Amino acid sequence: MSGHFLLAPIPESSTDCFLPKDIKLAVLGAGLVGKSAMIVRFLTKRFLGDYEPNTGKLYSRLVYVEGDQLSLQIQDTPGGIQAQDGLSQAVDSLSKCVQWAEGFLLVYSITDYDSYQAMRPLCQLIRKVHPDSKAPVVTVGNRGDLQHARQVQTQNGVPLASELGSLFLEISTSENYEDVCDVFQHLCKEVSRAHSPAGERRRASVIPRPGSPNVQDPKQRFKQALSSKVKAASALG
Repeated sequence: MSGHFLLAPIPESSTDCFLPKDIKLAVLGAGLVGKSAMIVRFLTKRFLGDYEPNTGKLYSRLVYVEGDQLSLQIQDTPGGIQAQDGLSQAVDSLSKCVQWAEGFLLVYSITDYDSYQAMRPLCQLIRKVHPDSKAPVVTVGNRGDLQHARQVQTQNGVPLASELGSLFLEISTSENYEDVCDVFQHLCKEVSRAHSPAGERRRASVIPRPGSPNVQDPKQRFKQALSSKVKAASALG
């Protein structure tokens, strides 16, 4: 089994007699950064274009994560959030969604500096709504294939993620399904571990935060940290 397919859909006819655990994720970011495209790409493996419908749609799917059956819910949020006038009002409108979710994907486009600037207010909202918890957060610079139009450098994303206390990764939703899958896998695993007793968590599975002296290449470290799970899944496949 490939490590990029650890989150495998469960057939609708599954007759498992136990109730799945809930995993609630929210994908936040400015408009037209590819949030909806990332979700659809992850769930269907197909890239349907960089559309960004402002519907706030909720996606549901039964999946397996490391052998556990989970009920995955992904909340897509409306676009229109920009680091300009009206940002505070837009952020306030997301409070209920942030309160509902347990893990967060903050997405900006490397071709849109304003979308990058919207990351801090969004993360501040998450920490305000969840002050007593370490809700997992991943910061993603999307559209990594559009290097000719880049406005946000990679070296800008790394310190931002370190400041926000999140993992950082640059990806291309249109070109690399595996990176998109890695992002959601990591979030699901971190939320799942948060649901487990502290004694059951394996320290070796914790991914170093950006900003650590040992973190030179966030993308490489991200994949290395998942490698042990990938090998375990392959052995069982």
